[in-house]
Amino acid sequence: MWLKGLHPGLPGWSCLLRALTGIPCPTCFLTRATSAALTGNLGESARWHAFGPLLAAGLLWWSLQAIRRRELLPLRLGSRALGWIAAALLGYWALRLGLSFTGFNAFPHLAAP
Repeated sequence: MWLKGLHPGLPGWSCLLRALTGIPCPTCFLTRATSAALTGNLGESARWHAFGPLLAAGLLWWSLQAIRRRELLPLRLGSRALGWIAAALLGYWALRLGLSFTGFNAFPHLAAP
């Protein structure tokens, strides 16, 4: 079974921010990056989004915990953890946007319409 992230032509939700402004959001390309990491292509995953391999590892760990504990939600992320995750995503996004404005192609997979 293939994930939508590796096949962007499949139906699904598109990024609203990118559709309206042309600017990728903090999580743009994260699905594709996670898909690539889960299929073992870590280099391509990191090119899509730096958090792809981390999210894939987190999903695998979370799945193992769910199986081991026999619970769908084996752990709860607190507001502090979610805040740090959001701050890291926003920081990475700001870095990529800043690099894009200096001429560096920080979104190499962004196809021009």
